[in-house]
Amino acid sequence: MAKLKISAAALVAAARARIVEVATPDAIKMLDDEDVVIVDLRDVRERDRSGFIPNSFHCPRGMAEFWVDPESPYFKDIFAQDKTFLFHCASGWRSALTVATLNDMGFACAHLRDGFSTWKSSGGPVAHKD
Repeated sequence: MAKLKISAAALVAAARARIVEVATPDAIKMLDDEDVVIVDLRDVRERDRSGFIPNSFHCPRGMAEFWVDPESPYFKDIFAQDKTFLFHCASGWRSALTVATLNDMGFACAHLRDGFSTWKSSGGPVAHKD
C-alpha cells in the first residue's frame, strides 16, 4: 500500500483546530436545554451496546451531510430547527470530522470533544433501548 498523504489522526487534529469543541461536563449541563439537540453519530450497534444520551437524535455518520442539506432528498426536518446542534461519537474523532465538514457546508454546530467515552464517568445519564 502506498503511504497516505495524511493520516486519519492528522485529519482529526486539523478539524479540531477549527471547530467548536464542548467538554463533557459542559455538555451534561446542556442536556435539559430545549434549544440544544444532541446528535449521536455512532453506529446503531454501538448505541445498543453502550446506551445513548437520553433524547439524543440518532444520525448515522454516513448520512450527516445528506440529512442537514435541505436540497438533499434525504434531508431531515430536525436540522431546519433554530437550535444548537452538538454532535458526538464514541471518542470524538468521527464527530470532529463531521462537524468540520458540516461547518464547511454552512451548517453551524459543535461536537462533544471526548465523545460518549467520558459521558457516563462524568455523571451523564445513559438510556438503553427497551
